[in-house]
Amino acid sequence: MPVSLPQWTINLMRPVIAAGSRLFWRLEHKGVENIPQNSGVIIAANHQSYGDPFWLGIPVKRPVRFLAWSEAFSWPIVGGAIKLLGAWPLQVEGSDPKAIRRSLTWLRDSGVIVIFPEGGRGLPDGSMTRLKGGAVRMALEAGVPILPVTIRGANRVWPANRLLPRPGKVEIIYHPLFYVEQRPGEEPRQCARRETERLAQVIQSAL
Repeated sequence: MPVSLPQWTINLMRPVIAAGSRLFWRLEHKGVENIPQNSGVIIAANHQSYGDPFWLGIPVKRPVRFLAWSEAFSWPIVGGAIKLLGAWPLQVEGSDPKAIRRSLTWLRDSGVIVIFPEGGRGLPDGSMTRLKGGAVRMALEAGVPILPVTIRGANRVWPANRLLPRPGKVEIIYHPLFYVEQRPGEEPRQCARRETERLAQVIQSAL
């Protein structure tokens, strides 16, 4: 398991990252009142840039674990940074029982998990690709809500063809909590498919 920084260190870094992000990218957080303070929750966001985990986590003042694509851990700079901030590797293709078990335990202990259900970056114009059902299935199994988050403008600030970000405007919108609703007699897989589409509509509504 990757070794992360102690929480007190992350807490000290948070205002520095926030101030720098507001200065260089006019970072704005909206709907922060929707972030739960003391219960297990899955934060599910669209994915536009390398900066997303850092910008998204600024107002979440609790220990957070990120489920990140295993390949990302080998990326220069970003790979090391996400390890230190508490990311856990996840195999995007196929099943990854170890990562899922660890995440469910964390959620049941009132932890916060961040996941990008697209499985990778969205399209260059900022629009989303189809969401995978892992976040909904995890919420269903752990019995926790999902906090849908829309990231807007990060694709222009840090497009995939740039090594470093450029100045611009980034907005992070935290929507009201999303509760997975399994209908009577509905199979979990069918529920995950339907509720993932509903989750996608919420996230996409602010793009």
